[in-house]
Amino acid sequence: MIILYLKSINKIIRDPEPKVFEELGYDDLLWIDLVVPTAKERKLVENFLDINLLTRQQAEEIETSSRYSELEDSIICNTSFTILREGGFEVETVSFILSEGLLVSERNTDLRTFSEASRKIQMNYRSYTTGYHVLISILEARIDLDADMVEIISRRIAALNAVNNDVDKSVDKEVLLDINRLQENTMILRESIFDRQRLLSGIQRSERFPNDIYPRVTIMIKDVGSLLNHADFSFERLEFLQDTFMGLINIEQNKIIKMFTILSVIFMPPTLIAGIYGMNYRLAPFDEWEYGFQFAIGLMFLSIGLTLYFFKRKRWM
Repeated sequence: MIILYLKSINKIIRDPEPKVFEELGYDDLLWIDLVVPTAKERKLVENFLDINLLTRQQAEEIETSSRYSELEDSIICNTSFTILREGGFEVETVSFILSEGLLVSERNTDLRTFSEASRKIQMNYRSYTTGYHVLISILEARIDLDADMVEIISRRIAALNAVNNDVDKSVDKEVLLDINRLQENTMILRESIFDRQRLLSGIQRSERFPNDIYPRVTIMIKDVGSLLNHADFSFERLEFLQDTFMGLINIEQNKIIKMFTILSVIFMPPTLIAGIYGMNYRLAPFDEWEYGFQFAIGLMFLSIGLTLYFFKRKRWM
């Protein structure tokens, strides 16, 4: 799908006919947004702008030049946007091309960031005179959404910490799996935020953006730095929780092993006594005594009681 944002008249055209491009020029357009474009739609935009759009493989390359690069007649930006799914975070690469003040964006899924930017443009289109301003607005909305995702992770960590403080609740495998999933999501989010920092650094070094944009970029870089610090702190909290839960599991296992050890030691004297009196030989003690059996049983219980008393005295149980 192609979405055209026209200048001055604040008009949006969705899925325009090819003839629309013949009637428009660079000065008429502010932003061309490609959403899961077909090969025909990509070719239509390439012919209109006389440029080559990036392939998905080119957009996903991690080199610095792939994140931000300036050509003679255009600026190419690539960055990753984190998407919150039911199973966790996913990363979607979005590419931008700025050509003579016109912004072209390409993405393969619906993103809340673009909806926010579109809403802002429609509410106050006079503030978006060029595609440069639209790009900065998209990145600002993305940073705000990144902050929301960092807060989501913080709340989930706090919920896990509440489980840790509940001493009556045993730690099971699901808790550790939840911690592992949160660690993975935190790393994905941090990589996406760091990718944004690289893009903003490239914009800050450029001399081709309008002067009123650079103060906003400086603030955004500071915000991104704060988000990275918060993401690092969240990861450290998760490592601490993981160590704590592993320690609790070890304590539970040690308790079980300790109980088995105590039971084994307690039944060792009775087993010895039963073994002695179970021998088939003549002149066994109390072999012909009327109360010999009762005496042997009592001796067994006495050995158990003495062992328990000894353990209690040593505070081993």
